[in-house]
Amino acid sequence: MSGILHVNMTTGEAAFSPRPAAWDGLGGRGLTSQIVSSLAPPMCDPLGPRNVLVLAPGLLGGTDCANSGRISVGAKSPLTGGVKEANSGGQPGGHLARLGIGAVVVSGRSPGEEFWQLEIGRGKARLAPSEAAGLDNYEAAGRLRERHGGQCSLVTIGRAGELRLLASSVAFTDTEGLPTRHAGRGGLGAVMGSKNLKAIIIDPTGAASVPLADKEAFRDAAGRFVRALRSHPVTGGSLAEYGSAAMMGLFNEQGALPTRNFRSGRFEGAEDLSGESLRALTEARGGQGRVAKGCMSGCVMRCSGDFPDKEGRRVGKWPDFETLWAFGPNAGIRDLDSVALYDRLCDDVGVDTIDVGGAIALLMEAGVVPPGDAAAALDLVRQIGPGTPLGRLVGSGAAITGKVYGSRRVAAVKGQAMSAFDPRAVKGQGATFATSPQGPDHTAGLAYAANLLAIGSDVDPLSREGQAELSRRSQISAAAVDTLGLCLFVSFAFFETPGALEAVADMLNARHGWSLSASDLDGLGRRVLETELDFNRRAGLSAAQDRLPEFFSSEPSESHGATFDLSDEDLRSVLDFHK
Repeated sequence: MSGILHVNMTTGEAAFSPRPAAWDGLGGRGLTSQIVSSLAPPMCDPLGPRNVLVLAPGLLGGTDCANSGRISVGAKSPLTGGVKEANSGGQPGGHLARLGIGAVVVSGRSPGEEFWQLEIGRGKARLAPSEAAGLDNYEAAGRLRERHGGQCSLVTIGRAGELRLLASSVAFTDTEGLPTRHAGRGGLGAVMGSKNLKAIIIDPTGAASVPLADKEAFRDAAGRFVRALRSHPVTGGSLAEYGSAAMMGLFNEQGALPTRNFRSGRFEGAEDLSGESLRALTEARGGQGRVAKGCMSGCVMRCSGDFPDKEGRRVGKWPDFETLWAFGPNAGIRDLDSVALYDRLCDDVGVDTIDVGGAIALLMEAGVVPPGDAAAALDLVRQIGPGTPLGRLVGSGAAITGKVYGSRRVAAVKGQAMSAFDPRAVKGQGATFATSPQGPDHTAGLAYAANLLAIGSDVDPLSREGQAELSRRSQISAAAVDTLGLCLFVSFAFFETPGALEAVADMLNARHGWSLSASDLDGLGRRVLETELDFNRRAGLSAAQDRLPEFFSSEPSESHGATFDLSDEDLRSVLDFHK
């Protein structure tokens, strides 16, 4: 198994060590959560020196497995107060895996206020004063690639992370060296900033191929997996055609698209922000616009793209569904150009588009900016980097903003903003938002696949029946996928395509010399969740935090009159593995 790079910011030391036996069999989210649970005192200050920041590729990272280049970032979250994993696409995950690094563990805090950069190459690592301090992500990436070579991949924080704002993200460069991929949730950019670590530069020169226990068996299983992905209508079709925004129309039709701070589940301008509109506008404008692009090497689903302005110049990546929703329906904005600019600004300064979008919706509701005013909302985002009082507030996310303005309708759980599903209309997803040890992440479990798409199973989204079990199954599956280092969208093929899960188990066996069956992947996901739940309990989080805001159960949705009516007993049962 690959080794661990320990970086002590207090002493300035960076040293490799063998992986402890207790961490064997884990990668990605499973490994980051295990290391945080082992090394970070549960009651520590998330922005203090005793917290640890962990980056880890998945168990299939660095191989020829399709869509296996995701990277997990973990720490105790300054938003939720519990264990946190946020993952990203881009190139760094694959580069670390091919360099034989199973995880980078950053501890301590450098003395003084100077920011540092970690430079990693084959068999070497060192800390040096940062050449990018004070810069946002695009300028920082450009400077670092110019000085260290275009083959390097980068991990950076923008000015929001340097300011330790609680909605700060960690940026990863894509196949073109641009900082468009983000570990956005949980404020992990603030943790990186709290350690005075500005950037990680990964030079893959001389990296060896990832060792395989059985090359022929791996090649065969990898081929079967690709065929499974390409044969599914979502992973082999709609994602490349329309990006993750392909979901916009369906969710709006179902009354599940949170609109104007979760007052309604339908938005009159949803069609303007749909995947169809995104693709049509990109193709019509031409220039630097591009459809069907992977965010990392080895991607076969290609759900990203390049969004052009009216002159055909690239603005940024295609906004994904969550970003389109957060600045679109949730803020009452229907202009695609404004959403694309919002995405670019957030990527640059380094903040989570979901939590910042939630803060903007609350400020609109409080009368600070006019509802639906895109220009005023973009001005709020532009204030984050300079650190104005209002910019710092927005950059700290929805929960903090709601407290400052005395808002009653704050769509957040465990201090983190909820993502783009109205839990009154997608009750399995609501159960996941309430109970996930990660907070209300859309990636914590794809219950909506069964609730709204009838993929894998068909559970009535408006009924209480079956939602707890659906949430449990989807959370176990998501934890396993994140541990493998796979893109979560492969789950659609897992749910419906015969042989897809078996191919993944066969790849794991051929990679590591194991003898797992497809059913063992459930055990892997459960192991991860139990580690996270244990840390959260020791950190002081209880069942009282595993609840949605009260207004979801007392205030019917304007779209269909439903409330979130799962009982406390229902929610307690979701992750009760010992009943």
